[in-house]
Amino acid sequence: MLFQKLNDKEKVAKAFLGISDIDEFETIDNIVDSENNYANLKDDEHVLHLWEALDFEISDNYEFVNTSPLFLLFSNLLYTIAFPILYIFNKLVFNFKVYGRQNILKVKTGKITISNHAHIMDCTMIGLINYPYKTYFLSLKSNFKIPVVNIIIRLLNAIPIPDDFKNKRRFFNEVNDLLKSGKTLHIYPEASLWPYYTHLREFKEGAFRFAFDSNVPIIPMVYKFEKPNGIWKFIKKKPLVRLHILEPIYPDLSLSKDEAVSKLKKQAHDVMEQELAK
Repeated sequence: MLFQKLNDKEKVAKAFLGISDIDEFETIDNIVDSENNYANLKDDEHVLHLWEALDFEISDNYEFVNTSPLFLLFSNLLYTIAFPILYIFNKLVFNFKVYGRQNILKVKTGKITISNHAHIMDCTMIGLINYPYKTYFLSLKSNFKIPVVNIIIRLLNAIPIPDDFKNKRRFFNEVNDLLKSGKTLHIYPEASLWPYYTHLREFKEGAFRFAFDSNVPIIPMVYKFEKPNGIWKFIKKKPLVRLHILEPIYPDLSLSKDEAVSKLKKQAHDVMEQELAK
């Protein structure tokens, strides 16, 4: 029997990475059924583990937000090249569609976008919706240990999250400065990627603390998956990807920080859960 002798992490990896028996997970129904494999995992537990061949440590003079002219030159060049490629790829492979983009466009200040982390390509889709403006991403340090990927994500403005107290103050200051300067930051409050998972997990508080400190709105976004229809049902078995962008939510500065963060987190979680239930 499929998965009979595999632990939960291996079950999920085989189900979604296509290592073997992928045909049994090609249809919507089987993908939904396979969500049972997440049942014994912690909400923020990682199920995908990529090859981490490099050493990466955050030095005392590491720039979390790199503003050097040479870096910006190569970053802009990569954006220009990557945008049309990723747009066509996500459209053709996933029939990617966006609803509610006006909710991002109407916010003229800095902002934090958040979403469920449910697809291996979802970060590229986030980047597309904010183009030609750049989106910055908070990223695990471990992603900077992956050969080639580390260079690409750095140029595409991924910011590693430090795990030592010494660098956290600089990290918080640089991210808050970024938001106050009018930039867009994307955070996955669930913290880990669970491919094709259709429920909302518990949120970490980081995104909402940044929103309060910088007085910028949270823009909740929800990835949903649809069964292929029309011509797509003849050429694709896996779900089609839809991104729903919801109304911005502003921090309540009349409350204490802890109260405002708790309120903002609950508001965002509630509206995203309601959208997923539709």
